Amino acid sequence: MRFDELGLAPEILRAVAEQGYTEPTPIQQKAIPLVMAGKDIMGGAQTGTGKTAAFTLPLLQRLLPHASPSPSPAKHPVRALILAPTRELAIQVHENLQGYAKYTSFRTLCVYGGVDIKPQIEAIRKGVEFLVATPGRLLDLVEQKCLNFQSVQALVLDEADRMLDMGFIPDVTRIINLLPKDTRQSLLFSATFSNEIKKLADTMLKSPELVEVAKRNTVSETITHRVHPVSADAKRALLTRLLKSDEYDQVLVFTRTKQETGKLARELAKAGIAADAIHGDKSQSERLKALEAFKDGSVKVLVATDVAARGLDIDELPHVINFELPHTPEDYVHRIGRTGRAGKKGTAVSLVSADEVQYLVDIEKLIKISVDQVLIPGFEPEYDYEYPPTGKKKHHRRPDAPAPAAAPRRAPREPSRHSPARNRNIAPDGFDFSAPYVPKELEPRGEVPTDDRPHAKPDPHKPKKPVAALLGGFVLKK
Repeated sequence: MRFDELGLAPEILRAVAEQGYTEPTPIQQKAIPLVMAGKDIMGGAQTGTGKTAAFTLPLLQRLLPHASPSPSPAKHPVRALILAPTRELAIQVHENLQGYAKYTSFRTLCVYGGVDIKPQIEAIRKGVEFLVATPGRLLDLVEQKCLNFQSVQALVLDEADRMLDMGFIPDVTRIINLLPKDTRQSLLFSATFSNEIKKLADTMLKSPELVEVAKRNTVSETITHRVHPVSADAKRALLTRLLKSDEYDQVLVFTRTKQETGKLARELAKAGIAADAIHGDKSQSERLKALEAFKDGSVKVLVATDVAARGLDIDELPHVINFELPHTPEDYVHRIGRTGRAGKKGTAVSLVSADEVQYLVDIEKLIKISVDQVLIPGFEPEYDYEYPPTGKKKHHRRPDAPAPAAAPRRAPREPSRHSPARNRNIAPDGFDFSAPYVPKELEPRGEVPTDDRPHAKPDPHKPKKPVAALLGGFVLKK
C-alpha cells in the first residue's frame, strides 16, 4: 500500500513525499482510514513505528475544509489539541506536524513549560488550528484566559502511559472537561497499555477502535539485547571501558535520577569522552543544545533519564546502554525503543549488579526474551551472580577472589565490680537480689540511717526529724 491510496489530499501527499515516505507503516495503514472516518482510536505500537503520522495526517485531511488563508485570528481557532507528556516529545510532534502541513493554510504551535509564557500567549492570540502542548503549560494558558476550546474537534493523547507515570492524569482530566463532548473526536496513542490507561480511555473515548500492530510491551526484533554482570562499584569503570572501545560510536546512556545523570556525564567527560547530560533540571535551551550536539556527532554520549529521553527522535541510533535498570519493566521497553527504529539494527546493553537481578527477571518476563549475559574480564562480580534469584543469599566467592581477612580477636575484658561475673547476686542494673525485699510503702522516710562502714559518714545537710513509716494505713510515731 502507498500513501496515495489512503485518500489524502494532494498538498498533504506532496509534503509526505518531501519527508521521504512512500509506504505507510502498519500502524499508519490501520489508523489513518479509521481516523479519517471520524472514529475514536485507542492505538498502540512500538516506539519508532510512525504513531505521529498515524494521527496527524488524517487529522489534517479531516480539518482541511476549515483551512483558511485569512490573516484574521477569528478564522484560525484551535481545532485540534495534541497533548504530550514532555517538552521533547511535544517539539518532535510539532516538527513533524509542521512538515506535513507545509502546503496547507493551517497554523501550528507548540507550547511547553520552562520558557517565557508571553511569546506563547501572543502566538495563540494570532490564531492557531493545531496546538501541541504539555498539560501543565496548557493549564497555565487557560488561567491566562487566552484559549478558547469551543471549536476543538479533535483531542490526541500521545504517550498516555508516560502521562500516567508522571502524574499528569488529573491535569488531563481537567483539560478534557473543558472541551466539547458531542462533537469531539478523541485519539489515544501509547507504546504500552495498562489497566489504568484502559480506565482513562473509557472516560474519554466513545466506542473506540483498538489498533495494535504488535503485542503489548514487545520490542523490535532488530534489537540485540546483552547484559554485563558487574559489581555496583565497578559500573563506572566498565562503562568508561566500553565507551572507549571501537564498538560504540553514538550511545544513549540511561540512569534513574537527575543527580546520577549529571554526575555520570561529568565523570565521563573527565575520562576524555565527549559526553553531555539531559534531564528535567536543565533549561529548555540547554536540553536542545545538548540534543543537537548529540545528533551532529560533536557529543558521543548523551546521558539521560527516562522522562527526558521520551520523545528523542534520533535517526539510526545504534546503541542504548542502561547504566541502571529501571524499576518498572515497561520503562525498559521505552528506553531501548530509541534504537532499532524503522527496521534498523540496534544494540541494548545493560550493566546489572546483584541488587538489580530481580529487575532483569521482570524485564525478561515482559518482553519474553532471555537476555545473553556476558562477563567482561576484570569486571566480574566479587560474589556469584545469582540468576535467577532464589531469595537466598549466596556467599560463594569467585575462584580467583581473595579470601576475606579474618577479624582480629579481642582480649577478654576484666569484669567490673558491679558486673554479674563478679557478683552473681547483682543484676547488670545494680539491683542486689541477695538483699531482703522491702516494699516501697515500707521504705523509711526522712532521715536515712547511714552505713556502719568506717568510711561512711552521715550527711550533715539532711534534717534530723523523727522517722515515720506507713504500715497498712497506720502512722507510727516514735
